[in-house]
Amino acid sequence: MNDRTSPPTRPSRPSRWRRPPALRPTRRPTAARPDRRALGPPAIKELWAFTDDRIAVRFAYEWHSEAGQWFRAYGNENWQFEAEGLMSERHASINDVPIEESEREFHWDRSGPRPADHPGLNDLGL
Repeated sequence: MNDRTSPPTRPSRPSRWRRPPALRPTRRPTAARPDRRALGPPAIKELWAFTDDRIAVRFAYEWHSEAGQWFRAYGNENWQFEAEGLMSERHASINDVPIEESEREFHWDRSGPRPADHPGLNDLGL
């Protein structure tokens, strides 16, 4: 059964994942690049478009390097699914922009979801 309201928890086999060239090719996703410190809240993702077997989202998240430089990463992510609902392809494009710590916009506790009253990407002008 294909329930489009509940995203699959694992990719199908074989699935293709596009990854930064600095990382080894793999069929398994990774949470982040090795040089990133995900100390800020999780990404804000917003649905951009969808069809029967594809979903596109745009997102932003904040992170800092080991040297303490903060960045805001902006991007788009596209997923394609098999008829059974398992992911068959994922494509992501991410651009990192250096920001000052004072320019950070995401301030909720990362142990939980984004608060309902926290602005989304459009509200933040992102």
